[in-house]
Amino acid sequence: MVTEQVEDSMERADVTRATLLAREIFSDIANRWALLVINALGERTLRFTALHAEVDGISHKMLTQTLRTLERDGLVQRTVHPTVPPRVDYALTEPGRALRTLVNGICGWTRQHVAHVEAARSRFDAERRLSPAPR
Repeated sequence: MVTEQVEDSMERADVTRATLLAREIFSDIANRWALLVINALGERTLRFTALHAEVDGISHKMLTQTLRTLERDGLVQRTVHPTVPPRVDYALTEPGRALRTLVNGICGWTRQHVAHVEAARSRFDAERRLSPAPR
C-alpha cells in the first residue's frame, strides 16, 4: 500500500508529462521573475515596494502576477496587517526557503560561468554571421 502511494506520487511529480501538476509547478518556478523574487526575499520579509526595488526591471504588474503564483503554489506567504493604510508583507514559506537553496545554486553557477556563456554566444553569433543563409 505504501509502495503504491510512493509510486503514484512519483508518477504525479513527473515534469516530463505535460498533463501533470508537476509540469505546471516547474513552469511556475522556472521563470526568471520567480527565481529573482525568491532570491530577493531570502530570509527576509519585505513589503511590495521594497521587493519591487530589489528586483531590477520587473514591472508592478509582473511582480503582482509572480507573487500571486508563488503564493498559490505555497512558496510565498502574504500577510495583510490591519492598519490604515493596510500593510502587506511577503515572505518565503518553508518550501519556498528550501527552493531558495536551489535558486542560490543557480545564481552561483551563473556567476561562475557567465564569462564562458558570453564567449560561447559571441562565437556562435560570429559563426552565424559568416555562414551563408541556408536555402
